[in-house]
Amino acid sequence: MYLKDANILLRRAIISAYFEPELLKLGYKHSNIKHQNLGKGGISKNDLLHLFFDFETGSEYPDGDEWFIAEYLIPYNITLPDTLKSPDYFATLPLGGGIHHWRHRELIRYRSGKMKKLDGAMNFIDQKYSELLKTLQENSVSKNVRTSGKKKN
Repeated sequence: MYLKDANILLRRAIISAYFEPELLKLGYKHSNIKHQNLGKGGISKNDLLHLFFDFETGSEYPDGDEWFIAEYLIPYNITLPDTLKSPDYFATLPLGGGIHHWRHRELIRYRSGKMKKLDGAMNFIDQKYSELLKTLQENSVSKNVRTSGKKKN
């Protein structure tokens, strides 16, 4: 088995056995939103912001078994205020045909050498979700989205 394949397998196992169940205990639920690049449905606390895990990016590195990327996605083609368009908040995920979603990516390190830091990584994921969601709500972004996922006219 190649290093990349082994790291992807390990990342999937850790996320499905630890991170997803812990997030579900915190009130997240599986969403039916699919990510263009990451595939299967993510998890979410509401209909605005969805969390996905990137198993593949960086999996070819020797320390690729120590980290993964969490991607926070707004799966709607909406307009964000300019203050939220930056690497600190959201960048576009182009879908083609003038349609795009907004995403925020975070590198999550859950292991350092022989020490596992799963709890700290879990807390960071949840805190970042809450921070991004609060920022979206403070900027009235949720008012631009219907629960059906279509932009209001």
